[in-house]
Amino acid sequence: MTILLAGDIGGTNTRLGIFSKEKGIRSPLAAADFRSAEFPDFVTIVREFLKGVNIRADAACFGVAGPVMKGTAKITNLPWIIDEKKLGKELGIPFVRLLNDLEAIAYAVPLLEPTDMHTLNAGRPASGGSIAVVAPGTGLGEAFLTWDGTQYRGHPSEGGHADFAPDNDLERELLIYLQEKLGHVSYEGVCSGPGILNIYCFLREKCYAEEPSWLSERVAKENDPVPVIVECALDPVNRSRLCLMTLDLFVSILGAEAGNMALKVMATNGVYLGGGIPRRILPFLEKGRFMKSFRNKGRMSGLVSRIPVFVILNPRIALVGATGYGFEHYQGPNITYGR
Repeated sequence: MTILLAGDIGGTNTRLGIFSKEKGIRSPLAAADFRSAEFPDFVTIVREFLKGVNIRADAACFGVAGPVMKGTAKITNLPWIIDEKKLGKELGIPFVRLLNDLEAIAYAVPLLEPTDMHTLNAGRPASGGSIAVVAPGTGLGEAFLTWDGTQYRGHPSEGGHADFAPDNDLERELLIYLQEKLGHVSYEGVCSGPGILNIYCFLREKCYAEEPSWLSERVAKENDPVPVIVECALDPVNRSRLCLMTLDLFVSILGAEAGNMALKVMATNGVYLGGGIPRRILPFLEKGRFMKSFRNKGRMSGLVSRIPVFVILNPRIALVGATGYGFEHYQGPNITYGR
């Protein structure tokens, strides 16, 4: 029985699981979540997880938040460097694979079940067409899939770090504001958790909406005020106009970038929104601003209007993808450490 250790390593959370091929990729023998920043490195998390699991893994596969080059990854929002060969030797697991976390989500897309997703635009899917994944969370991840005649193949991308392109006067003012603070402004700088905070600070400092004292006090208490901003935009009782404007602007920019990605890879079989933010702000995504920006592509508007758009609801979908990838690529026990 093949036993696989799989993981989804993000800037905020690290999710680990032990899987057997017989039970399948959705039924872990053991699983646990960890706050990434509370550990000095990834191997410490894995050892902590394995301490309570009396199961020996034959292979391991991890989706990581950062580019993977020759089996080595620098995690984008953590001071961690992970190397397949070193990790395999430290853990005593002869087969270890790293892949970009968005590539892991991409590999999971063909495995999605109806309960894993919510439809924003039914569109007209083209069988065998490319598929795009855009995932705002701690950062902005992007990936895509192409059909090779037999199955879909996932491809990583660092497109979230491409230049932010404003679409109206307010967004142009936001760009200038962030250029003065950050220098280079990427889509990740406005389409991520930190991006939400950047938009909030811009609207507050430019006096587009008032920050009431009760909100100021709540924001000041938090190391990460983004959940407060989202909560106060969704709360029907203590709803803040500043938070509402923040989410509206965020959703509009996200829609534009999702449409950009759809055009770049001709994602005629669908665009999937992953990451931790979209599933939390579904009411804002359904208000219409997202799809209006998504479709606003000039002479290409008709094309993108036909592209299906979905929100991935399953928070463990990158773990599903890493598990599927690991089982597909593990060929047996006679494998040396790393690649």
